[in-house]
Amino acid sequence: MAGSEDRTRLGQAPKLKDSTGNIDRDKIGRVVALAGNSNVGKSAIFNQLTGVDQIIGNWPGKTVERAEGLLQYKGQRIKIIDLPGIYSFSTYSMEEIVSRDFIALEKPDAVVNVVDASALERNLFFTLQLIELEVPMVMALNQVDLMEKKGLSIDARKLEEILGMPVVTTVAIKGKGIADLTEKIINITERRTLPHRVQYGREIEERVEKLVAAMCKMSFGYPARWTAIKLLEQDQEIVALVEKSSPEISRLAKTLGDEIEQIHGEPSSIVITGERYHVADMIAHQVLMELKAGVQKRSMTDWLDGIALHPVLGYLVAIAVIGGLLVWTFVIGAQISTFIQNVLTSFEQYEPVISGPIGSIIWNGAYTGFVAGVTLIIPYVLPFYLLLAFIEDSGYLTRIAVILDRGMHKLGLHGKAIIPLILGYGCNVPAIYSCRIMESPKQKKLLAFLVTFVPCTARTVVILGLVAAFVNIWWAFALYAFDILLIIVVGRIAFKVMPGESVGLIMEMADYHVPSLKVILKQTWARTKSLILIVFPTYIVGSAALQALYAYGVLNPINAALTPITVWWLGLPAVAGILLIFGIVRKEMTILTLAVIFQTTNFASIMSPVQLIVLALVSMIYIPCLSTIFAIASEFSWKDALIMTLVEIGLAIAIGGIAFRLLTLFI
Repeated sequence: MAGSEDRTRLGQAPKLKDSTGNIDRDKIGRVVALAGNSNVGKSAIFNQLTGVDQIIGNWPGKTVERAEGLLQYKGQRIKIIDLPGIYSFSTYSMEEIVSRDFIALEKPDAVVNVVDASALERNLFFTLQLIELEVPMVMALNQVDLMEKKGLSIDARKLEEILGMPVVTTVAIKGKGIADLTEKIINITERRTLPHRVQYGREIEERVEKLVAAMCKMSFGYPARWTAIKLLEQDQEIVALVEKSSPEISRLAKTLGDEIEQIHGEPSSIVITGERYHVADMIAHQVLMELKAGVQKRSMTDWLDGIALHPVLGYLVAIAVIGGLLVWTFVIGAQISTFIQNVLTSFEQYEPVISGPIGSIIWNGAYTGFVAGVTLIIPYVLPFYLLLAFIEDSGYLTRIAVILDRGMHKLGLHGKAIIPLILGYGCNVPAIYSCRIMESPKQKKLLAFLVTFVPCTARTVVILGLVAAFVNIWWAFALYAFDILLIIVVGRIAFKVMPGESVGLIMEMADYHVPSLKVILKQTWARTKSLILIVFPTYIVGSAALQALYAYGVLNPINAALTPITVWWLGLPAVAGILLIFGIVRKEMTILTLAVIFQTTNFASIMSPVQLIVLALVSMIYIPCLSTIFAIASEFSWKDALIMTLVEIGLAIAIGGIAFRLLTLFI
């Protein structure tokens, strides 16, 4: 997430609670939470209120973690907590549970409900659930500009009267309405008035009152009315909580829920959900107005979505956009990389030095690591991420997620997963971190595992440098096609094997708009900075260490031990073990070391076409680079990083040996 250098991550934040477990207001003043659906501009409002840099875009599920910042206004200090973008409190994902428990148990001074004005009824469904938690609230009616483009208007004053909370219209990305919203936030934290209670049908209210009366002498931490509603909905977590302290109340709730089911002929949870939608519909009809009479013209977004979401054209456009993004980046990137490398090698030798004084070897290793980082990030990664941010901020990346959602289900994922997978073609490190957009722990880990199979720019250099240059371009394309097939097969198997739950895709699609240069640059920096913090040090230290170890002969016994695998099974030259060890630090060192050992860059003179293809194939699969391993360990655990690494080594050896024997028959 962008701007982490300007704020403390929650896992490292100072202790903000007192001995009772509640937030210590003496230390941080007042606390306000931002809550709302995904893609309603909540991140934009957070950025406007706190001044903290954060990615502001349209790709789905961006606020997957709770972020915090400080609002300072007229001498007031208010801690702003940006909760994940969710659609309900139904405990289907960790994000929903975290948001619910923060509001209900940690009791912030107020909640700002950020609502998409252009989709009021759908957003009010979540608003009603927030009201049930009995917390002071302010509604930020955001994106009113998009609403007006659709020919609609909202009577904010009437909505305020109905809900019993302040309502502020905003266009957060342009800073409109933020000052008014800030005033309302400070006012509500001082007055702490609650919204009007939501009234449902009589058969619901009567049973809620019975449960509230039964719980009058007990406390479960949550508001009594909210607890009663959840018991009637048969929310498993709340039922289990109440069951421990009072089985009688749990049985009463079951009986009352069954009565509701008998009346309506549907489970009580569906009935209560229907009640919420009915109330939301009634409120929306009272406050929504048309600006113009008659049928509105079809918007540009509707016209473009007719193509982007078409069952046939949508896939073709998505493939063309992703393919064009990759081809353009690598074609232009190769030229820029060559230019930068020529400039930097005029100061110092770029090829690894593996003999001579130890100081020279270490210096050369550090310098080549630095050059590798520069020639990776500037020509390949930066253009790739700039173009991706452009596509993302335009609103189209969300459509790609939607059109590919059904296919992703086969892997136990959903459409959001396409974002980290595309990022992986630039570099696996930021792609690993972007897996946070997935809701369940299983999906996060599964997606991170699959990302490590995506050929990053460094692996692309190996494929192009070995196969495209000395066999032909079609075999290079064949390796890419095989890699996609491998991701699908491995994903299917891993989905079956890995424990945990997978959730479906729930998201909204914002309208298309002209991308903002500021947003594009922020998004690009947010993804690129992990390369500077992780990849650069790993390249520099790892390259120097490996060259020193090789010069002193430490790697020779390891290479000899690997000979049965590299020579007999994979059919590669005897030095292949050394090449693959160097490739652990950074993949392109595979061909750099090959050139140094054999003193030639004409690899066709020292290896057969089959060997070149097999070496590129194994290099593409066999292990994530050291930087990626560190990223996996930091996001998950060293155990997970080790398991993923061992699985990929096993797959690379097995597939490489089979490929060698099959290719020998045809080439």
